[in-house]
Amino acid sequence: MNRKTAQILIPVLSIMSALVVSMLIIIIAGRDPIMIFEKMLQGTLGSAYGTGQVLFRTTTLILVGLAVALPFKVRLFNIGAEGQLQMGAFAAAMTGAMLPPTLPSLSAVSLCVVAAMGAGACWAILAGVLKVRFGVNEVIATIMLNFIAQGITGYLLTYHFAVPSTVHTTPVIDAAVIPSLHSVTGFFAKSPANFSALLSPCVALLFWVILFKSRFGFEMRATGLQPEAAKYGGINAGMHTLTAMGIGGAAAGLGAANILLGYKHYYEAGMTGGIGFTGIAVALLAGAHPLWIMLSALFFGLLEYGGLTVNAYIPKDIFMMIEAITILLVISFSALGKRMHQ
Repeated sequence: MNRKTAQILIPVLSIMSALVVSMLIIIIAGRDPIMIFEKMLQGTLGSAYGTGQVLFRTTTLILVGLAVALPFKVRLFNIGAEGQLQMGAFAAAMTGAMLPPTLPSLSAVSLCVVAAMGAGACWAILAGVLKVRFGVNEVIATIMLNFIAQGITGYLLTYHFAVPSTVHTTPVIDAAVIPSLHSVTGFFAKSPANFSALLSPCVALLFWVILFKSRFGFEMRATGLQPEAAKYGGINAGMHTLTAMGIGGAAAGLGAANILLGYKHYYEAGMTGGIGFTGIAVALLAGAHPLWIMLSALFFGLLEYGGLTVNAYIPKDIFMMIEAITILLVISFSALGKRMHQ
């Protein structure tokens, strides 16, 4: 089996196997799995509102998946997307709340998006600096930075920026809100799907071009595949480490902008909901390929909202189990494939 075939076959087999296992779990729970999945499809892709909810979640998951995927090409495991999301969302909220109300919408949205991407990038680069300068393992660094980001944003929110008697910041100005798709097209039944949904596939395509159609991307992949050979070839591995982490963090910040400017319009504790960690699963299922990430994000977006639509029949935790089983199978099948090649 060649590498391209394996890249397609392993995720497909993993998803199918996970669905079979989940059906068995549903049967053990005393429910009809066919009925459950029918209800899930009706509640998601079978309704305008459900489709919009899936699209909204998919948008964020694409961007967070890319935040994990690009560093992965340089053999960096960015576990810090959750912290990068939090810092990006908080920066966008602060920027959007302080802008003058008369500012044009394009300028207001752009400034908030730049603030979110900048905060996410800086937080990710910090882990890169610890890796390059001090040799700190990026997994440990990004995990610790997640906790630090949560602590910083929680402290600033609680003691300085929360609206009295609430747990959220002042809402951003109206001009900084990303328009919903429903408000412009009339579709998606007032769901949180917004125009970021049109941007995220473009970002995925841009990442693909950078990685596979540019000299910069070639050097980045070479650094990940053969770091010693890349070093002897004059490639600056440290620079590519910082760049990959920075671009990844910026993508996470863009995902935060989708949540904050397109849905919440203010920052509140827990608003990211752990979606940064789901982004890791998205990247793993897609093999860290920017284009496959779009399909992987759609799959996880369906599971994320689908679990809520059938929560009256079975615990939504079962759909979290499907996510976990899928990733375990991806890792297992990948390891088996490598062993067979050896």
